[in-house]
Amino acid sequence: MKKVEAIIQPYKLEEVKEALIAAGVQAMTISEVHGHGRQKGHTETYRGAEYKVSLLPKVKIEMVVPDVEADRLVGVLEAAARSGKIGDGKIFVSPVEVAIRIRNGERGDGAL
Repeated sequence: MKKVEAIIQPYKLEEVKEALIAAGVQAMTISEVHGHGRQKGHTETYRGAEYKVSLLPKVKIEMVVPDVEADRLVGVLEAAARSGKIGDGKIFVSPVEVAIRIRNGERGDGAL
């Protein structure tokens, strides 16, 4: 099994979610997060005062998938999230040793 984590632009969430569901993903966790990388943030003005916003809003998608599906689903995710601009995000893939369904104790791919 592989854990796929993606940090994407918030406006791409629906497009990415629909693409993953169409590709057969049955479960994912989505979180609102903040971060900065090459975008470096931006400057805003509030009540006449200028201040730097260095942490930008992003969306984190996490899913655990069978090994045989990981590359295909990463490709779907990458294509749906890409705009071609700085700040599109990152995808991380890491191995998962075991998955356990709490309800009935099922383990491995069956727990997904």
